[in-house]
Amino acid sequence: MSKTPEKQPGDPKTTGHSWDGIEEFDNPMPRWWLWTFYATIFWGVIYTIMYPAWPLVQSATAGVTGWSSRAEVQEEMVAFQEANAPWNAKLVETPLQDISADPELQQYAVNSGGAVFRTWCAQCHGSGAQGAPGFPNLLDDAWLWGGTLEDIEHTVAYGIRNEESDDARYSEMPAFGEILEHDEITQVVQYVMSLTNAQTDDAAAQAGKVVFADNCAACHGEDGKGDITQGAPNLTDAIWLYGGSEEALTETVTNSRFGVMPSWENRLTDAQIRAVTAYVHQLGGGQ
Repeated sequence: MSKTPEKQPGDPKTTGHSWDGIEEFDNPMPRWWLWTFYATIFWGVIYTIMYPAWPLVQSATAGVTGWSSRAEVQEEMVAFQEANAPWNAKLVETPLQDISADPELQQYAVNSGGAVFRTWCAQCHGSGAQGAPGFPNLLDDAWLWGGTLEDIEHTVAYGIRNEESDDARYSEMPAFGEILEHDEITQVVQYVMSLTNAQTDDAAAQAGKVVFADNCAACHGEDGKGDITQGAPNLTDAIWLYGGSEEALTETVTNSRFGVMPSWENRLTDAQIRAVTAYVHQLGGGQ
């Protein structure tokens, strides 16, 4: 086992600690390191004086420069709004049907509308507009209230079954659990399933055809193909907003559904509403 070297004349002092007989010299820090350390402290103090830094109860110290990241972002937003103002004005002034005839305006509308959609609509309809249970898929050609540009604009502007706008789309399916017997609900569910060639109880489906004609055809049509003027879905296309299983259909018939879409007329500008209308229409399912 090696022996700890003896201290030599001129050796610096030690830290006073000893580990297994090993002592550590108390060497001073390098001058360059100390000056760098002091410089960072000095810079930190200056920075807290020049820029927002110290948190207060409701805000922070403003700094003598008056700089604000929020103000900087606001300035950039205003600059972009001013740059886009002529395009937004043109978008509002141009008839909806004529927007696509102007390639530059159509491109602006789709790009701007895509940003609006991802900000305000994707939470329900999905980032790719594919929808979710209870939230329509905007990529197909199945439209509850119509898929023309005018139809989509009206739906976006005023919403569906909300209490915000007098012009909101409105329809209400009754809860047939309070109207029909349990067996009748079973029968009409079997009939509705048969409209999409799903496997069903043929006898129950045949009886359900009568129940359907008496209670459902007024909205969904005698052939079950729906009515966009009432927001009554087509029951023959196998596209289901709340699911097409026997359990889901039984729930729908028994307790009904009442999906709500907010009105955007007081949240978005006219240009934004038109832009998101153009964006949704060109996704693939617009009529």
